Amino acid sequence: MKSYNHSKFIKTEAKRLGFLSCGISKAQFLEEEAPRLEKWLTNNMHGKMQYMENHFDKRLDPTKLVEGSKSVISLLLNYYPNETQNTDSYKLSKYAYGTDYHFVIKDKLRLFLQSIRDEIGEVNGRAFVDSAPVLDKAWAAKSGLGWIGKHSNLITQQVGSFYFIAELIVDLELEYDPPTTDHCGTCTACIDACPTQAITAPYVVDGSKCISYFTIELKDNLPTAFKDQFDDWMFGCDVCQDVCPWNRFSKPHSEPLFNPNPELLNMTKRDWEDLTQETFSKVFKKSAVKRTKFSGLKRNIDFLKI
Repeated sequence: MKSYNHSKFIKTEAKRLGFLSCGISKAQFLEEEAPRLEKWLTNNMHGKMQYMENHFDKRLDPTKLVEGSKSVISLLLNYYPNETQNTDSYKLSKYAYGTDYHFVIKDKLRLFLQSIRDEIGEVNGRAFVDSAPVLDKAWAAKSGLGWIGKHSNLITQQVGSFYFIAELIVDLELEYDPPTTDHCGTCTACIDACPTQAITAPYVVDGSKCISYFTIELKDNLPTAFKDQFDDWMFGCDVCQDVCPWNRFSKPHSEPLFNPNPELLNMTKRDWEDLTQETFSKVFKKSAVKRTKFSGLKRNIDFLKI
C-alpha cells in the first residue's frame, strides 16, 4: 500500500511540475538491450562519439550507477513549438529553439526530488537528462510511456514523439508500470524519408550517417560524400519525426523557456549566411546550439550553401 501511495504522489507531482507523463520501472539490468548495444558499438554506428563506448555496464544497469537504487522514474517533457521557422531558412531541430533543455529539466528534477523527500522522507537518488550513461528511451519504454519506433525514438499514442526524456533513479520501492505495445505496424515513413539513409533497417539507426550526428557531434570537416543530402538542416534533423503519422497528435508545449528568440523564426538563408558571432550569441543566448559553437554552425551553413 505504501509503494502504491508513493507512486501515486510521484505521478501527481510530475504533472504539477509540467511533465507530460511519468512512468516507473524496476531498476535492474537491461537484458534485451545489452546485445543490441554491443552490436551497435561493434558495427561502429556511433561514429566518432567515443563516449558511447564508456561505462558499458553502467548504461545497462542503473544499480551500478546509483548505489542501492530500486526504481527508475521516467519523465517526458513536451517541446513541440507553437510556431516553426519560415520556409526560406536553414533548419534547426525544434528541440533547440529555446533555452537548453538540460537547464530547464535539471531545475524541475531538483524540485521533484526535493518534494519526494518532503513527502516520503529520506530518499537517495540522482537526476539524469541524457548527459550520463543512461539508456533513456529503453527505460521510458519499459515504464509504459511509449514504444521505440523504427527510427529508434520513443513514440506515444495521442502525443507523438516531440518530447525530452529524463529520469530520477531512486532507492525507493515503488509500483511498476507495464510496457506498452508497438504501434508502428507496416509503416516505413521514417525509413523512406531519411535524407542520408541513416535508418539502415527497422529499429536500427546508423548514428554515423545521421544529420544530427554530422551537424552536432562531428568536430571534423563534414564528409563531401553527403553534400546535397542534408535537406537544409544546419543543426540536428527532425525529418523522421516530422513524417511520423503519430506526430499529427503533437500539441504545442506550455513551457515559456522553450519559446525561441523571436528573431530566430524570421531569419532567412541570407541572414544565416551573414551570421556574426554577435548575432549568434544573442539569438542562442542559453541555447543547446551553443554546443556546436559559432564556428560549428558556420561550418554547417557553409556546407549547405550552393
